[in-house]
Amino acid sequence: MPAPTNDATHYIGDELALFEHATHWKAYYGARLRPFLRGKVLEVGAGIGGTTRTLCDGKQTDWLCLEPDASLASRIESMMAQRELPAYCRLHVGTLEDLPATDSQFDAILYIDVIEHIEDDAAELRRAYERLAPGGAILIIVPAHQWLFSPFDEAIGHFRRYSRPMLRRVLPAGSQIRELVYLDSVGLLASAANKLMLRQSYPTLAQIKFWDRTIVPVSRFADRLTGFSLGKSVLGVVQKPK
Repeated sequence: MPAPTNDATHYIGDELALFEHATHWKAYYGARLRPFLRGKVLEVGAGIGGTTRTLCDGKQTDWLCLEPDASLASRIESMMAQRELPAYCRLHVGTLEDLPATDSQFDAILYIDVIEHIEDDAAELRRAYERLAPGGAILIIVPAHQWLFSPFDEAIGHFRRYSRPMLRRVLPAGSQIRELVYLDSVGLLASAANKLMLRQSYPTLAQIKFWDRTIVPVSRFADRLTGFSLGKSVLGVVQKPK
């Protein structure tokens, strides 16, 4: 495969390598998304392949990584060349708008910490919905609560953070909501403390590891107690009727 050259958008953040260490977090939300990760999958904003490595587990028939930044996409290309991903993984450098029309009828379309980077999020999700097969699902993780918006959000190109009602409003018309919940209730408290007291603009690797290894496991228990009504992330699953 030739090196990707169509760099449609250069990503301004540099936090992706930090969050590769968030293995407990990826396992947590991954467990809720796996029932929908079947057949043909499109991962929008695949970055450096951290989510791909976690969720592309050999149980799908096709997995297309869509990434607009060619330098990030080259990391995924290297993973494919080194056979760190299943052989059915593919890569396209660009956005959903320039993806060939022949690439459609997906059984699942992933947006993991992506749509907050897209100014017209509703239009993006409508385009994704048009490419879903009947019965297919759009799977979304976004940062929660606009009052938590920080210099870190601004530095990595976030337009907004979401509440459940905010996310509900931009979901495609006619879609069926299967899940719309908050995750990481204890992490919400830690984020609030940082916002109000530490006012730190960028997390350190040590902080990411502490959050992932200590806070996330407690949140997995606490979230059930709160009925998934609190959290620093929103998880949404919307399905196209058969």
